[in-house]
Amino acid sequence: MSDDHLILTLDQGTTSSRAILFDRDARVRAVAQRPITQLYPASGWVDHDATEIWETTRACMAEVLAAGGVSIERVAAIGITNQRETTIVWDRQTGEPLAPAIVWQSRQSVPWVTSIVERNMGERYHELTGLVPDAYFSASKLAMLLDEHPEIRRKADAGEALFGTVDSWLISKLTGGNAHITDVSNAARTMLFDIRTMRWADELLADLSIPRSMLPDVVDSSGLAASTDPNEFGAAIPIAGIAGDQHAALFGQLCFEPGDAKNTIGTGSFLLMNTGSRVPISDSGLLATVGWKRGDELCYASEGSVFVSGSAVQWLRDGLGLIESSADVERLLDTESDSGGVVFVPALVGLGAPHWDSTARGGIFGIDRGTTAGHLAHATIEGIALQAMELVDLMRVDTELPITTLKVDGGAAANDRLLQLHADLIGVQVVRPENLETTALGAAYLAGLAVGYWSDRDALRANARVDRIFEPSGDRTRIERLVERWKTAVDRVQDWPLEELGAGI
Repeated sequence: MSDDHLILTLDQGTTSSRAILFDRDARVRAVAQRPITQLYPASGWVDHDATEIWETTRACMAEVLAAGGVSIERVAAIGITNQRETTIVWDRQTGEPLAPAIVWQSRQSVPWVTSIVERNMGERYHELTGLVPDAYFSASKLAMLLDEHPEIRRKADAGEALFGTVDSWLISKLTGGNAHITDVSNAARTMLFDIRTMRWADELLADLSIPRSMLPDVVDSSGLAASTDPNEFGAAIPIAGIAGDQHAALFGQLCFEPGDAKNTIGTGSFLLMNTGSRVPISDSGLLATVGWKRGDELCYASEGSVFVSGSAVQWLRDGLGLIESSADVERLLDTESDSGGVVFVPALVGLGAPHWDSTARGGIFGIDRGTTAGHLAHATIEGIALQAMELVDLMRVDTELPITTLKVDGGAAANDRLLQLHADLIGVQVVRPENLETTALGAAYLAGLAVGYWSDRDALRANARVDRIFEPSGDRTRIERLVERWKTAVDRVQDWPLEELGAGI
């Protein structure tokens, strides 16, 4: 393989589709990005157009190759990373979607989760999958589509409908419909996958009346999984890396040893810790998941999932009109020295780990006649950091592994004040890499290792470059007061009487 080859990562996220070219030094050679339309058909519901997901991804592929001056033949391999849990169902023959893509944030399948719990099956799902039954995961979304749409049910029972998360959907399109696969990390987020046997759990499929024929075959995160259709793309490029976005970020941050942890601060926040070969089943609200699989190497991880982080800043922009762009939050922060006692719990689509309360809704407390937009901006940044603190504290206890350093990435990790607050609250170094594209980089690493583009992990470590380290500091009395107010506020936003207000779920 010549030195002029590159790795192409397709990074399909909640708000946009992107394509990125990486070289052997793990430097970005070109980027293309297109937004994804957010659809809100009802309160708590979030949909995407699956066709738009594919069309924007394909457009980004063409744009990034043109921007990098690279022919398709110079792509050594493709890595795919994606928004997890988002549920897509399509026709086996035509390849057309049969329903909107139901986004991981969507709460519309809550009644199906409630039914699981009422059947006393909740603990069994937790035991097999490592997940807490919640509308966040794919299983209830798929069950809902089958129950509410007779034509989808008919096609599914006849073997004519396919289910997949976004990675499966993209791979189907890339291969001209010749591959219906997913990797272990994405399979582990469906709430249908036994994370010990590495197989679909027939018991859970039967419980939700989901035909096994709908589900993709499960492959390693790093390996020669499929190839692009040469008639469509001009060459058969190996698809050799597949991982859900948070698992890819864990790998991209080089969290290769038990106890290594990272927090990706994007639309939501996702704290993952490598637990090695140990399945970290938790009773405190954390999740056990598969980090990645490469041949005989199977890595598990403990995860804390927060639904709203960077999207809380977007709400200041889109919902309240306080800023024109997300970057403008810095300007608002400069108008006040602190939050003025205001606490914002950004439970805009319910609370994730460790509370798992679908009925929770956001709350702003401590406001008075003197409260300003600047105070709310500080409270928003604090709310993002305080959610991360809750997860770190629990993870230390649950795994009995110390977190001595926290690596961070994601769009919001560019905010110095947010990361300093992380360090102050958690009490450890917070390390920001020079390249914040660690999710895309992780998928590139998984693909590149599979085809020999990088020889081993030492070659990956040689590419690591740190931008800044944030050391814990600050007034401990102030921090303790902040934490105390936060806990009080979180208690007050839970079990919100949505139905009494006529809002529905």
